[in-house]
This record gives sequence, C-alpha cells and structure tokens, in this order.
Amino acid sequence: MLKKLALLAVAAVAVLAFGVNAMAKDLVVGVSWSNFQEERWKTDEAAIKDQLKAMGAKYIMADAQASAEKQIADIENLIARGANALIVLAWDADAVLPAIDKAMAEGLPVVGYDRLIEKKGVFYLTFDNKEVGRMQARAVYAVKPEGNYVFIKGAPTDPNAEFLYEGQLEVLDEAIKAGKIKNVAAQGTEGWKPEVAQRNMEQILTAMNNKVDAVVASNDGTAGGVVAALTAQGMEGVTPVSGQDGDHAALNRVARGLQTVSVWKDARVLGQAAARIAVELSRGELPKDTVKWSGGAKGVEMDAILLPPVPVTKANLSLVVDAGWISKDVLCQGVQGQCP
Repeated sequence: MLKKLALLAVAAVAVLAFGVNAMAKDLVVGVSWSNFQEERWKTDEAAIKDQLKAMGAKYIMADAQASAEKQIADIENLIARGANALIVLAWDADAVLPAIDKAMAEGLPVVGYDRLIEKKGVFYLTFDNKEVGRMQARAVYAVKPEGNYVFIKGAPTDPNAEFLYEGQLEVLDEAIKAGKIKNVAAQGTEGWKPEVAQRNMEQILTAMNNKVDAVVASNDGTAGGVVAALTAQGMEGVTPVSGQDGDHAALNRVARGLQTVSVWKDARVLGQAAARIAVELSRGELPKDTVKWSGGAKGVEMDAILLPPVPVTKANLSLVVDAGWISKDVLCQGVQGQCP
C-alpha cells in the first residue's frame, strides 16, 4: 500500500507538469516564503518554478526571513511588482491577514501554501497534517507501546502544529487513558528551529532525569534537535523519534537507526500543485480534486486540496530512492550493514 502511494505521488508530478493547458502567458505568480533558508523550501521552489515555466507563467518571490512584519511588506511588494496571483507560506497565519485582505481586495487569488491561512476565499493546499501526526504516533508506538512520551511540537504561530498534535493524540489517546503511556511534556518549538527543539529537549531530559522512553517530534528539523539532545546523553538509537518532510539528513538518520520515521510529503507534488492552482484560480477555474474543508480553529469553510503523505521507516526506505527523492549514496552514508 505504501509503495502504491509513493508511486502515485511520483506519477502526479508528471500529470501536474503536463496535464494543464499552458495558456498562462503574461501571468505573474508571486510567492511569499516564510523562511526560505530552510532546506525544505528549495525543493518546493524548484517545483513551482518548473510548473509555472511549463504553463508559460512568470515566477517572482520574496523571503520574509522569519518575520511577520516583513512578510506583510513582501506581499504588498509582490502586488506592486505585478503579481496576478499569490502563493503564501505564512510565517504567522494571523499576522499575515491584513496583507491577504489587501491582495483579495485587488482581485488576486491567494493559495495558502502548506500552512493554513484561515480566511474565506483563500485556497488551502497542504498534505493531510492530522494524518501525518497519526503516522508519526503509530510508528513510535509500534516501537515503544509504553512509557514516558515527550511531544516536541511545531511553531505556536503555525496551525499545522496543532493539527499534527491532534493527530498524534488520536492514536495514543487510548494508551494514555489506560496509563500505559504518560504525556510528560508537550513543548512548542519557536519557528520550528532545530536549535530550539534541542534546547527544549535538553531541559526536558534534565527535568525527567533522562527518564524519557519516546519522542514524537513534529518535523525532521525538530527531530534533528531531539536526536542531538539524546546523543549527548547516550540515548540515541534507543529512544524512538518521529519526524516529517523526508529531509535528506532525516532519511539518513532513519537508515542509521537514529530516527524511527520521517513522514514523506513529496514537495515536488506540492509545489507543482500550487503553481497549477494559482494559474487556474487566475483564470476563474476551480482546480480539479478541490474539496470543501472547515477543519481550522475558526471553522471557516474553504476550498482545499489535501495530498496524501507516506511514512518512511527503515523497512521501506527503498521508496524514496526509487522515487528519485534521494540518492542511495546520500541515504546510506555512515550506515553499518545493509542499506537499500
């Protein structure tokens, strides 16, 4: 089943790249990145640029550099530079709303990219984040069905952080209520920064006298910080740790036995979908596979597309190699013994 999902995701890249009428001449799509220095977004950008080029549209961008104030100015600047549609990866989903209001008042369609911007009229494109959280919890629970659990959550300003945590708790709720699992800490991570996650994990380990049996970390960056903290205490490879995004460093940690799972969200599919949606919305078209979604904290009904994620563990690492996501050499660097 997992292999089928991965193959479908790869196939979707080709469909999205060539399955849309490339009549977007003179269309300008502006992309506002929250923090472009993060490794993950380079892959997304390449996919967006390739798709827009294939459709005859122009790409412009701005990097908010982890600043809500700069992102507001960036969006206004993208509009001034002639953007006909916006793709926005929000740094702070609430703080960015005035800029979104301005864009929509000028008739620009807005795609909320990977992070929810809960406003009527914004198109929400992401992977199914609650399911990502469920997949993370299932993988960790399979290794450690009892004991003290730590939850290293995402940024408090990112609605995805709560979606993930809700999904994690859905899976673990029964064991928590039965007393088999104890939630000893649930700590947010400012800006999803690995160094913040590491510092938080170090403090938790100190407070718990290292009596931590499992860590549900919400992405691969925070997982890297967690593994660094565990390594300092000689607990690496023994304490299960989750993540998501399929970062190359994280997949290598999975291969080395330092991370239990990285839930793979193929950024190539996501980026190409965003470009396609932005162009179609600019034409007044509703993208194929659109659903009505109202799962945000405010209950606002929005048009949305939720793509399926795939959990990658040591048992199915060949999926990401076969899909061309990572080379075998990079995946297996430092691995002792067999590696896909």
